[in-house]
Parts: sequence; C-alpha cells; structure tokens
Amino acid sequence: MPGGRGLGARAAVVLVFGASAAVLVVEIVALRLLAPYLGLTLETSTLVIGIALTAIAMGSWMGGWIADQVDPRRLLGPALGVSGAVVALTPAVLRTAAEWAAPVLLLVAAATILVPGALLSAVTPIVTKLRLTSLAETGTVVGRLSGVGTAGAIVGTVVTGFVLVSRLPVSGILIGLGALLVVGSACVEWRRRGWSGAPALALVVVAGGLGAGVAPGGCDAETKYHCVRVVADPDRDGGRTLVLDGLRHSYVDVDDPTFLEFTYVRAVAAVVDAAFTEGEPLAAYHLGGGGLTFPRYLAATRPGTRSLVSEIDSGIVRVNRDRLGVGSPTGVDVRAEDGRLGLRRLDAGSRDLVVGDAFGGVSVPWHLTTVEALRDVRRVLDADGLYVANLIDHGELAFVRAEVATLREVFPHVAVVGEPADIGLGPGTGGEGGNLVVVASDRPLDVRATREALGARKTGWGISSGDRLASWVGDARHLTDDHAPVDQLLQPSNTQRSR
Repeated sequence: MPGGRGLGARAAVVLVFGASAAVLVVEIVALRLLAPYLGLTLETSTLVIGIALTAIAMGSWMGGWIADQVDPRRLLGPALGVSGAVVALTPAVLRTAAEWAAPVLLLVAAATILVPGALLSAVTPIVTKLRLTSLAETGTVVGRLSGVGTAGAIVGTVVTGFVLVSRLPVSGILIGLGALLVVGSACVEWRRRGWSGAPALALVVVAGGLGAGVAPGGCDAETKYHCVRVVADPDRDGGRTLVLDGLRHSYVDVDDPTFLEFTYVRAVAAVVDAAFTEGEPLAAYHLGGGGLTFPRYLAATRPGTRSLVSEIDSGIVRVNRDRLGVGSPTGVDVRAEDGRLGLRRLDAGSRDLVVGDAFGGVSVPWHLTTVEALRDVRRVLDADGLYVANLIDHGELAFVRAEVATLREVFPHVAVVGEPADIGLGPGTGGEGGNLVVVASDRPLDVRATREALGARKTGWGISSGDRLASWVGDARHLTDDHAPVDQLLQPSNTQRSR
C-alpha cells in the first residue's frame, strides 16, 4: 500500500501527538470527575490509571490489527470523531449516573475512559501503517512516531495538571477537547473526501455541552483539587456549609465565629479549653484550612491569638473570601502550601498549639501521618505545646489505631477522644466509627478537665489514655515515610458524612 502518499509527515506528527495528549487529558480529568463520588484515594487513582492503560493497550493492539485488514485512511476520521463525541458526553453521563444510577457508576466510568482511550490510542498504529513505505525505514518511522506519541502524552499531562485544571471547569475541558477531536475528524475526512459523520458528531458535542449544564452534581466553583459547593443553612441565617467533592468539610457561621456545628470541632475546642487558660492568646499552626472555622473561633475567644494556616488549595482561600465572606480574620495568616512543607519552615518551639485538619477526600494525606511528620510537629511545639488532630475511620478503626501508635512513638503523652463505643470505653464495643480526635503533648494531659470540657460542649464523647489506650491500640504498627498504607487501613462508611 502506498501509505506515504496517503498522509504527510507533518500531518502524521500532529495526529499522533494530539491523540496521545488527548488520552492523558481524559485520564487526569476523569479523576476529577470521579472524586466527588468515589473519593480522591489511592484506589480511585489506581482504578482510573488501570482503565486508561487498558484502553491504550487495547487501542494500540486493535488499531494495528484493523489497519492491516482495511485501508487505514478510512479509520482516522471515525476514530477521532467518535472519541470526541464520547469525551464531550462524559461529564453529563457520568454525573447523571452517579446521582441516579450509582450501582453502574464504575461501569459507566470505565466506558467513558475505555472508548475514547482505545480509539485515540489506535491512531498511532494507523498513522504508522500509512507512513510506512518500505521495510528499510521501518525502524525510523516506528521510532519517530513512538517518540512523538510519548511527547504528546507528556504535554497533555503537564498542560492539564498545571494549566487547564486550575483555569477551567472539568466539564469545559472535556467538552472543548471533544470539539477539537471532532474538528480534527472533519479535517481528515475533508482531505480524504470520504466519511461524512462529522456534522452528526458535532451535534453530539453540542448535546454534551447542554447536558453538562443541566446534569446533577454541579459545582459552585472548581479548584485545583476540589469540586466546591457552599450550602446555606435554612435554620440559621449566618450558617454556611463548605462541601468539597460531595463531603461536608466545614460549617461556618459568618455572623458568629464562636458557633461550632460539627461535633469534632466542639471536641477540639474542648481539648484546647482544658489544656490552656481561658482567654489566653496562643501561637497556633493549622494543617489544613477549610472554612477557617477553628482559626476564627480562636481569634474570637482568645484575643491576640496568632494563627498560621497551611491550606494546599488556593481555590478554597478564594471561596472563603468570595462565597463564605470570611476572608482572613484578624490574627489569621493563610498560606497556600502543603502542610508538610509549611511545618518545615516553622521555627523550633514557636507554637503553643498545632491543629491537624487536613483531608484529601475522607482521609488525612498519608505524608502528614508518619513518625517523621509528627517529629516535625513536636519540634515546632514549645515545652507545654499541644497537638490535636481530626481523623476519620470506620469499622475496626485500623487507621486510627495505627496513627495513635505512631503518636506514641513520638510523644510521651497521648489520648484519643471519640464516641465511647469507638474508643473502648463503657460496656459497648465496636462502634460505628466516624470522626475521632487524637491529642498529644510533651506534658501530661489533664484527662479529667478534658472529660468535663467535652461534657460542657455536649459532645457525648469520652477520652481514653494510658494503659486503656495502649490496650485499645493493641499491636497496630506505626506509620513511617517508608511505609504508610493509609488508604488500605481506612475503612469507608456506608453513608456519606461530614468530614
């Protein structure tokens, strides 16, 4: 077959580069689409990557085989056009399935990644077939196009991660990509004067755009990390709930910063009340910002408190200002940075209080849970300093037990606060799990004062420490930078709860 006459060198490079880039765009954005429903976990990432690699393998294999059976020039237009139509429909179809047909969500997600991924991956062997004119140049043609495809994948990854996701909604990225692929299909077919399905596929892209606008599960704002919604409390005029990827992360009363809605936040306040003199200003550091509920509370109840907040998502900082109306209260400095890196920049002994409330989905980022990270926490605390952190786990609470074991490796005094049945207190055993609060310090913890403060806050929670806590932790292994299987230890809830 005179393949070289059917496709110029420049056109071949553009097609292979663009198709390979598009596969990676779809893969990365699929993670963002699924996060509100499956969580942003190692398992979700592994699932999406596995499906994408399956699509690449299938497309490369089948594309090469089909190109040997029929005229490969007939395949390029349909491969680009159909993949573009599926990509454009993905936001509407996936979000609708998540809201109305959750049991088939994984099947729908697999299809929306597999179909365009396989079709786009088939472009490289098809183009290679068209460019081969003799056996003497096989290595050169295959090697060049393979390199071009890899370069396209790299560019697609970098541009999506560093540019597109931070500037455009995920639905806009996929609909725009779908439109580009359909246009590419039309250009290929116009040159060939063959298949004429582009107009119909263009209508599908338009339908995808319209569908994305009315599909359930939309966001008030999309940041680099989250789909964000702010929900007003119908029972409290100033009440606002910050919802990230479908989970309630923070409750803020814009008129009254002393109002604490979530039980775990009241528990954190109780622990701090018991550890420090009432009204005493503190030097505090917060791993994770969310709606700035606790930094605002400290500023209101302990005038003169200085709080430094490390919030990795700069988009959340904007949401606080633009949609929650809280901005940065007096005495609260918010930095858009990773908490582990923020810890390293703090001076030794510079903080009275460190509050851990950073979450990716429903789990604490693993690199904030390890012995090495907690040693850095201990380093920045003064001699009487206190570390208090919010954790979530269910079932056997394997992650929380491991984290308590890790704290006991670093701090001499550790306690855990939670529902009595969850932490081995009282006659009940085997609670449902949920939020628990861990506490650690170089000074002895006042368990009695903490228990009284928890009661005053009407949490219904208890506190466990000492030998009882050691028995509860059992043989749980501590977490290190070298081995911290947080996602595997966590057991998810059967129902959606606040973080």
